[in-house]
Amino acid sequence: MFLVETWLKEEGAATLIEACPPNYKFYQSIRDNKRGGGIAVIFSDKLSCNEINLGTFTSFEYLAIKVKTDHSLLLITLYRPPKSSPTFLSDFSTLVSAVLTNYDRIIITGDFNIHVNKSGDSNGKDLLNTLDGFGLHQYVTEATHQLGNTLDLVISQPANINNISVSDIAISDHYCVLFEFPFTIHSNRETGATHKRCINESAQQKITELISSRDLLNGHKSLDEMVAGFNSNLKEILDEVAPLKTKRSSRVKTSPWINESVREKKRQCRAAERAWRKSKLEVNRIILKEHIITYNNTIRTERKNYLSKIITDHHNNTRVLFSTIEKVLNPGPVCDMLSLATTPKCEEFAEFFTNKILAIRAEIIRDPNYLQDAPIKEPPTLQTFSAITEDDLYKLIKHSKRSTCSLDPIPTFLMKNNFNYISTPLLQIINTSILTGIFPSAFKTAVVKPLLKKPNLDYNTLNNYRPISNLPFISKILEKAVFLQLNQFLNENDILEKFQSGFRANHSTETALTKIVNDLRLSTATNKVSALVLLDLSAAFDTIDHNILLHRLKTWVGLSGHVLKWLESYITGRQFYISLGDHISKNHDVPFGVAQGSCLGPLLFSLYMLPPGNIIKKHNIDFHSYADDTQLYISVEPNKTTALQSLTSCLSAVTHWMSNNFLKLNENKTELLLIGPKDKREALLPSLGNLNQYVREQVTSLGVILDSDLSLKPHINKVTKTAYFHLRNIAKVRPFLTKPDAEKLVHAFITSRLDYCNALFTGLPKKSIEKLQLIQNSAARLLTKTRKREHITPVLAELHWLPVSYRIDFKVLLLVFKAVNGLAPCYIADALSSYTPARALRSADASLLRIPDAPPKRIGESAFSYYAPKRWNALPQHIRKAESIDIFKRQLKTYLFNQAYT
Repeated sequence: MFLVETWLKEEGAATLIEACPPNYKFYQSIRDNKRGGGIAVIFSDKLSCNEINLGTFTSFEYLAIKVKTDHSLLLITLYRPPKSSPTFLSDFSTLVSAVLTNYDRIIITGDFNIHVNKSGDSNGKDLLNTLDGFGLHQYVTEATHQLGNTLDLVISQPANINNISVSDIAISDHYCVLFEFPFTIHSNRETGATHKRCINESAQQKITELISSRDLLNGHKSLDEMVAGFNSNLKEILDEVAPLKTKRSSRVKTSPWINESVREKKRQCRAAERAWRKSKLEVNRIILKEHIITYNNTIRTERKNYLSKIITDHHNNTRVLFSTIEKVLNPGPVCDMLSLATTPKCEEFAEFFTNKILAIRAEIIRDPNYLQDAPIKEPPTLQTFSAITEDDLYKLIKHSKRSTCSLDPIPTFLMKNNFNYISTPLLQIINTSILTGIFPSAFKTAVVKPLLKKPNLDYNTLNNYRPISNLPFISKILEKAVFLQLNQFLNENDILEKFQSGFRANHSTETALTKIVNDLRLSTATNKVSALVLLDLSAAFDTIDHNILLHRLKTWVGLSGHVLKWLESYITGRQFYISLGDHISKNHDVPFGVAQGSCLGPLLFSLYMLPPGNIIKKHNIDFHSYADDTQLYISVEPNKTTALQSLTSCLSAVTHWMSNNFLKLNENKTELLLIGPKDKREALLPSLGNLNQYVREQVTSLGVILDSDLSLKPHINKVTKTAYFHLRNIAKVRPFLTKPDAEKLVHAFITSRLDYCNALFTGLPKKSIEKLQLIQNSAARLLTKTRKREHITPVLAELHWLPVSYRIDFKVLLLVFKAVNGLAPCYIADALSSYTPARALRSADASLLRIPDAPPKRIGESAFSYYAPKRWNALPQHIRKAESIDIFKRQLKTYLFNQAYT
């Protein structure tokens, strides 16, 4: 029970003692030297609770109780006086940010004396927005005061609170708020089978000896026979030296860092304990104590080593880091995939994924008289690939990931370690393939594993899964060899769409969004209203037609001869099977689409999508694509809305083209965002016609939430929620990590989110940037174990972290450097222009940029094409003229660091 305004003093504890039912305890906080106030919490003695101090705040009183449950829980009861200090929101944010990283669940209750039920109340709106930024939800929706206002609140993470109600118990002008909060305990018992090979150092040496002494191709000359011999020989060697062993178990999960070294120390402790209990000698007690200390130290060391290895091995893979650490910290209920691991279920998955694509294609209505678009000009031709050298092969394998597929004859790390012995047969396979125009049949089969889209979804519903394709390692090497030659031809002949940023060197989601948002900000600054349309395709990579793709490669790209033959062999005749545990389905044909999980698939899709660019340009509509995500936008003056008709016509033409190319536009996910002043946006709505159905208040574009004012407030709030979620996880393992390992986690989960597309944050209000800075401050405190009362700026400087606002400038200036030096997309370079003085001056050779005329509004000043040149020209000349990107980044960081901390 949470009580506020108890009006009790220290001597009033007897009142609470009398109020407590049997087997209940209480904590209380009194108001010092003042009348009124006071907080108390009454709880069952079955709960293990401790009061904790979170600091002193002048704008409110609070009582914080830590409860030991299956997940860490913090209860905070708060009372804000009606005439509270204006610093309340700042104090409240400081309190919440200090605890979010340390507790899985937080419940904040109390009398806030803020009218959250009134939409016009500025304090109420600010409080709710602050809660949203922290990923918290306010649950009370009824009046809690006799005057009809909602003053008493219950705040927690979403989905934590159940059955909330408000009751007038007639003893106060405030009502009683009741709610339920479930405590759940998850079983950690796990059953299943484990499959392991013992590939220790001696086994690796034996494998190397056998590989070096064997003809891996068995003297075969045909491509498929060479691949079969290569795979079978390596598989035989692996099975001979390190046979696969299966062990079924039903056991309680142990800590994964408990190894033989720890077990040995534990045995020594038990032996010492038995000796002491038998003799009762003081010397044996001392020996036992020493063994216990050694045992505990060994556990700490092995736990640190275990987590350190995970972080070191996967520091660039946040998905693996997150899932691994989550399993260590919060095992939770095991998703019952074991019950799905049957051959019939594998077949059910295979048929479901196949039928899903067939159903999408069946819904597409094509024009029988449609003629495929012809390119504007005849493309250059590419007829043959060149054989690769052993040095080329070494680079391909060296820079490939270490991930292994079940189709691989031996683990990838063994292939890398034995490159000297497999390079010759492997080179023969790859060159035979690319020179004859044949893709090996063995590489056309993918193993598909269903992956639950979200952890909390029903694992029995097939639609909740997405297929994850895995391909053989050698297949990926062969694809990469072809990709490099094909991509070089495309870049040299400027064949790829200028505004397609997906899967291209020097292109990214950030460069794409920088271009889009720059255009939208400039239009808004000139009092125009912009309409941004986001198109969504249903399983686009899986529905494309092979015949149309081959025709496009020939007519639009200029491929012929063995090159076209190889690509035809690559995309046709493919199959897949489902794998669940020890069970697999039969092979199923893949008659449509391009291979998932490959480097060639996205490139072929981009080439398939070449014609829409010409269609959109004919309607004078701006657009940008990232793989299968396409965005159209147009800016109009409020009194000249007829231009919107071209947007409607363009959408119709694009939809018609997609239908005739076996691509299905998902109208349910098509969205339209109007950007500009609110009155002008509303005035434009009647002119949208049928497009009105797609209008949204905010849209998510390539991972960034855009709103109609381009304030990015919803996006900042989302970043804040996600960052604090990960900070909580990192806080749990922080005691077990060295500082360098902890810093890797912080950069992987926190810094990466603060930096993602932060080139868009130019010109944002100080309040928005401060939210992000608060995240960085919390991360720094967590990393360095700095107390919340200590000043954070020296800590950030010691870590050599640039503050958030300077990180934004760093990203913008890095984009400029890349654009100036030909390392950025041409659309970024086009947004900038060199400064050319009217007469010969020393500044003519200073790498300066022309600063456009000042936009009439602040939003225009935040546009990349205005903001970036101003910041660039302010840099010292030696930084602007740095000889390499590494030198530039090093000098730029030093320059910004000195600005931030001196």
